[in-house]
Amino acid sequence: MINLIKFVLVVIFLVVGAGFTVINNTPVQIDLYFVAPTLELSLVLWLAVGAGMLLGSLASVSYFMRFKRENADLKRQSRLINQEVKNLRSMPINGH
Repeated sequence: MINLIKFVLVVIFLVVGAGFTVINNTPVQIDLYFVAPTLELSLVLWLAVGAGMLLGSLASVSYFMRFKRENADLKRQSRLINQEVKNLRSMPINGH
């Protein structure tokens, strides 16, 4: 059921994207200091969206890697503490 919903959403996005591309086919000139290519408006917008997604993904990778490293450190500490508790429980009680 979930796969069907995902498939329907992908088809909807593809249809909307195709319609967006057809509607915005006006050529525009982009000034990039050294070159000034003429591209279709839809292509320029798709490239801008793609660049934004790429930069956002790169920014979030460092954020999630920090939490992944912190999680690994906490798991290691937990294992050490559990081993220490196990060792303390197995020690014989001397005295009283």
